[in-house]
Amino acid sequence: MSTSPQFNTRRRVLAAAGALAGVSLLNGRVAFAQPKLGRVAYGQGSIDPFFTAGYVALKKGYFGDAGLEVEYLNSQSGPRTNQLLAAGQIVFGATAATAAPALTLAGKPATLVFGFDRKLTYANVIVRREDFDSGKIKSLKDLAGKRVGATQPQSSTWLMALYLMQKAGVADKVDIRPLGDLATMLGALKTGSVAASMATMSMMEQARQEGWGVPIFDATTESSWNEFMGGDVPGIAALTLQDTIQKRPETVQAFVTALVKAQDFISGHSAAAVADAIYDDYLNAFPRAAIEKTLGVYQETVFLKDNLITQDAYDRMTAIMGDGRQFSNDEIKTVPYARCVDMSFVRRARGL
Repeated sequence: MSTSPQFNTRRRVLAAAGALAGVSLLNGRVAFAQPKLGRVAYGQGSIDPFFTAGYVALKKGYFGDAGLEVEYLNSQSGPRTNQLLAAGQIVFGATAATAAPALTLAGKPATLVFGFDRKLTYANVIVRREDFDSGKIKSLKDLAGKRVGATQPQSSTWLMALYLMQKAGVADKVDIRPLGDLATMLGALKTGSVAASMATMSMMEQARQEGWGVPIFDATTESSWNEFMGGDVPGIAALTLQDTIQKRPETVQAFVTALVKAQDFISGHSAAAVADAIYDDYLNAFPRAAIEKTLGVYQETVFLKDNLITQDAYDRMTAIMGDGRQFSNDEIKTVPYARCVDMSFVRRARGL
């Protein structure tokens, strides 16, 4: 398979920092209330409803309320978020939870400090309806000899594509193509550049509503998820370098407290009300109906309401990363839960 993992661990995560100059601030909202803790940059790895807690915290001014002046940027992918964090160009990142062990193994010890969800919401595969209805592609096994879109090599979507193809027994026959961001992936599938694409739920809903796309693997339902993974797995999480935790614990606490407050807003309001708060500023690239439906499903089955990443969930995630897919099992053993996860900030924010 053209994307089999042959890598140098440090080079894979930290290389190409010089290519980051093109990253631009999008919809940056700076909160000025009580900026007693100073200014920090916060990057989210793409534009999607699974980052809703971050959008709500920005829109509602919760970071400012906690004493932080926050600059927000769309860092466009998980690997780029990791590069920015490792280079010190952002203080906090939100991307796939796999980032913390990956960065730690690359020599930049990082820690997950806030959990957004309990499912890998990007572990879905969609194809064109014409290929599905004709019987050409009905299952993952039918992707043998075809191209599947992901974001970037070693990204979470790439990892899940590899994992799913291995489960289906066709990994050595599938070409996993790195395409950039989520919007590019959707466009490539629509135009036929790839036969299938990894997809978030909002991508699936957009393809469905426009009438041209259909999922052949949908991990958002509870039954298929439990059959697939057997329990919670952190998909998206906020992280920072361990050096930041040691030197600026009050800043980390303020950041996490704001996200916890945002999650409580999400849990306490309807999908329509949440969409009203954040759609225009952050998610208007998607149809409003698709966003609202996605938020409703995420509120019911995906968002982690207490924001606590458990050891069992973390261990399921690192099992996916191991077996040579992204790292060897020996490497995975060096990044246990206690080294890469710190839920003390969430617990303090929640009075636990």
